[in-house]
Amino acid sequence: MDFEAARVKMVENQIRTTDVTSHSVLNAFFAVPRENFVPERSKLLAYVDCDIEVAPGRFLMEASPLAKLLQLGAITKDDKVLDVGCGTGYVSAVLSLLAGKVIALESNEELVAQAKANLAALGYDNVTVVGGDLEKGHAADAPYDVIFLNGSIEQLPQGLLDQLGEDGRLITVIGYGHAARATVFMRERGAFSENVFFNASIKPLPGFAKAKEFVF
Repeated sequence: MDFEAARVKMVENQIRTTDVTSHSVLNAFFAVPRENFVPERSKLLAYVDCDIEVAPGRFLMEASPLAKLLQLGAITKDDKVLDVGCGTGYVSAVLSLLAGKVIALESNEELVAQAKANLAALGYDNVTVVGGDLEKGHAADAPYDVIFLNGSIEQLPQGLLDQLGEDGRLITVIGYGHAARATVFMRERGAFSENVFFNASIKPLPGFAKAKEFVF
C-alpha cells in the first residue's frame, strides 16, 4: 500500500473538507505517518475514516474530528502541551510539530511503552511520555498552555483544569454519542470560561465517567 498517497488523500478528503484551514495543522497531518502508530493488523486501515482500536477499549481518533479539535487550540511553538491519553503516540507526534514541548500522559503501561518506542523511532524528541492516571493529569510539569484530551468525557476534574496556565486552553469533548460537544475551557486572570463549538462523536477516555448516584 502507498501510505504516503493515502496520507495525502486523508488530508484532502477527510480533513480539508471539514473546515480545517490551519496550515500548521494540515502540514502536521501530512507529515506524521499514521500507519506507524496502529497495530500491525490495522495498518491497511490507518487512513480509513474511522476510529482504530489500539488496545482494548482504547482508540486512535479518526482524522477529521481530531484535526478540528486541534485547530481549536491555536497551538504554536511557544506552547507546552499536555496530551492526555496519548495511546500509541500518534496525536503526540502531531502535537510535536505544532508545539514547543509535549508531555504525553498514558495510564496503560503497554501503551506507554509503545508510545515511547514509536516516538523515539521517528525522532519526535520534544515529546516526553509519562505514565499515570489520566484524570489526574501530570502536575509535575504544569502549568500547561494547552491540555488536549484524546477522547470524550462525562465530567472534567477541577484538578486537571487547574493545571492550565494563564491564557491556557483545555480542549475536550463532553458527553457520549452524537450529542457530545467539542468544548474549549480557557483560563484568563485566574477564572475559567467555557465555549462550545460543534458536535463530535468520538470514543470515550477511561477515568472521566460521572460517579453513579443512588436513586430512591
